[in-house]
Amino acid sequence: MDEIVEGAVQFRADEDGWQALFAAIDRRDAPAFAAFLTPDAEFRFGNAPPVFGRPAIARAVGDFFGMIAACRHRGTGWWQGASSAVCEGQVSYTVPSGKTVTLPFVNVLDLTDAGVSSYRIYIDNGPLLAAVG
Repeated sequence: MDEIVEGAVQFRADEDGWQALFAAIDRRDAPAFAAFLTPDAEFRFGNAPPVFGRPAIARAVGDFFGMIAACRHRGTGWWQGASSAVCEGQVSYTVPSGKTVTLPFVNVLDLTDAGVSSYRIYIDNGPLLAAVG
């Protein structure tokens, strides 16, 4: 996954920017997701330990995508500060059995000129993990 280190995608902290980011996630395209991040970014998903660096993040996210059959994000509100962006919404995960689990989330991003330096997802994945079994 080293190819993602070369081509970064600049995140825009507005509705269109969030939609572009969520489109990469909903395609389950880990390299496209990681391209939004700085090379040394930090990523934390729920209560999982943080992961550092684009290649490691792409691998971790790709492993997660392998657990699910599909996902669909819907942002319901977004805010931005001088060097941060926040989105609240709902995500629907479809597991391999066909069952769908919809959960609320909040994503908090730290932004630099180089991209997203920290991506934190606040979510209770317990219902999803139970559905995956």
